Amino acid sequence: MAKKKTVSQFSYEEAFQELDSIVAQLEGGELPLEKALKLFERGQKLATRCNELLEKAELKLRKLVPDDAGEFVETEFDPEEV
Repeated sequence: MAKKKTVSQFSYEEAFQELDSIVAQLEGGELPLEKALKLFERGQKLATRCNELLEKAELKLRKLVPDDAGEFVETEFDPEEV
């Protein structure tokens, strides 16, 4: 039997897809309170994972360039400069 992935092992796409499914279920309003609370908690974990992965991606899209004083400063990555 395959071991189930933990939220921390999900890719952005996997986490977002499950989060989207949870939101749809919660918006339906037909769930018992206990199940809705469990789904909400799972959704919080998935949202945190998505946020972590987006922050990592943002860091990869920055670059260091020299300023007028010869020091390096962080700037936004512009794909048109490549």
